[in-house]
Amino acid sequence: MKLSKVENGRDPANLHRTLTLEMVRVTERAAIAAAEWRGKGNEKAADEAAVAAMKAELDELAISGRIVIGEGEQYECDDLFVGQSVGQGQGPEVDIAVDPLEGVTLCAKNQPDSLVVLAMAERGGLLNVARNVYMHKIAIGAEYSPETVHIEWSATENVKALAKAKGVPISEITAIVLDRPRHGGLLEELRTAGVSVKLLSDGDIAGVIHAVNTADTGVDIYLGSGGAPEGVLAAAALRCIGGQMQGKLILDTPDKRMHAKDMGITDPNRIYDVTELASGDVLFSATGVTDGSLAEGVRLRRGWVETSTVVMRSWSQTTRWIKARHAR
Repeated sequence: MKLSKVENGRDPANLHRTLTLEMVRVTERAAIAAAEWRGKGNEKAADEAAVAAMKAELDELAISGRIVIGEGEQYECDDLFVGQSVGQGQGPEVDIAVDPLEGVTLCAKNQPDSLVVLAMAERGGLLNVARNVYMHKIAIGAEYSPETVHIEWSATENVKALAKAKGVPISEITAIVLDRPRHGGLLEELRTAGVSVKLLSDGDIAGVIHAVNTADTGVDIYLGSGGAPEGVLAAAALRCIGGQMQGKLILDTPDKRMHAKDMGITDPNRIYDVTELASGDVLFSATGVTDGSLAEGVRLRRGWVETSTVVMRSWSQTTRWIKARHAR
């Protein structure tokens, strides 16, 4: 593993590595705020708490930041809207993608894998997509040839090709899929092919990451559709840890196609790979709100709070797990 890339004692990358710790502080604070609403059945309150905490911490950073993926458009929400400036207005110019509470339902029900997620890249490094747009996605590990799977092949063709590349029978392939009515046909096709399926109730950022960490998770492939913003955030993580992903926006109405064009998307049928969804120097931080496979949830104790965060950087290909104790 590469531990550092320093030339003449200096870090030549555009986003200084100290920003990774600053990002951790942002996701930690948002996770703590959301955790106060964990299991209380109030999705709106949990999300609003995370948004307020995240915005306050972002504004403390010495960056000239711009939200490119957030809670919605300016007229849809008060904070963390697309185009909003964050930070102190000095320092590196960066684009920021946020999901202040990935898995709001999971948090409200105190179920696993609710996260606070933040990605930061050099200006222009993150694909700008609207909150209400979905994306077809497919993801596998970095160890396979880039031609192993393709987003426009059928699920059966993809899992057969993956099984062949892995050198195992198709019955030993595990796919991870969001548990949604729209995936009924996909699930039937996978099970008919003999594939084992792991269903996600929510949180497809974690699902994509699971699919590229097969040795740790037992998951071989992510298939299906989910939020396009989550696709960009997942791609930011894959830039840091490795893995392959293809995404294709679902622009199924004239309004969505027009809005996408206004946001700079000229080809509605384009298939994006990881480097087109998140490019340049990329930082990624995710703090657990509830216990999950990526990070442990917030521990609320009398007098202190404990958080668990995974933070990554693409330039150095570094992943760190940070457990912190905060005074209350």
